[in-house]
Amino acid sequence: MKVTRPLIRVLLVDDDPLVRSGLRMMLSGDGDIVIAGESEDGAGVREAVAECRPDVVLMDVRMPVMDGIAATEELRSGNAPGPQVIVLTTFDADATVARALRAGAAGYLLKHTDPERIVEAVRRAASGEPVLSPSVARALMDRVAGQDPEERSSGADRRARARARLALLSAREREVAEAVTAGLSNAEIAERLYMSMGTVKAHVSSALTKLDLSGRIQLALLAHDARDPD
Repeated sequence: MKVTRPLIRVLLVDDDPLVRSGLRMMLSGDGDIVIAGESEDGAGVREAVAECRPDVVLMDVRMPVMDGIAATEELRSGNAPGPQVIVLTTFDADATVARALRAGAAGYLLKHTDPERIVEAVRRAASGEPVLSPSVARALMDRVAGQDPEERSSGADRRARARARLALLSAREREVAEAVTAGLSNAEIAERLYMSMGTVKAHVSSALTKLDLSGRIQLALLAHDARDPD
């Protein structure tokens, strides 16, 4: 019996029409993904989302009027559940990508990523999973916490703020947050902490609500910020 996947609606946002065309061809070949719309700049994203109702937005970082970081922050702010955002970039571990993750993106993709990985990333984002491998997640968090001059100068203040926010969580929710920071999946967290998958999901959801965060990556970054420097 063939399993039918739920349809995933995708909005493409890139100022380069060739990039949009390539993504459209790449994603349209899969029966469970449909290109709901396109925008050539971040300034038009909010209107496009309202019109197209996408599940996932593939967002270029560098655009002329409103960049992808600002557009991501605009989409992911507020209490209304918006689409998951995957930012696109040409450079691995670019500092602007790290800031986009803080703005609420579900992850990032390099523009030369293999087509099958881009398709899988869209599916993962649509299901609420972060589009980052554990090693890349740790590398990006280390970059955010350690390489930006402004971040370095305010490290103690950032740690204090992060710890104050995490104090809102229960002890078990903090354990789950630490496991998320390590890049573990829900199944791996369940195994490590001896709890069911449903309980892990409930703890993650509760933590995100208490801290007013948009996703697991932001939870991981906050928990990382709270740690003592090595």
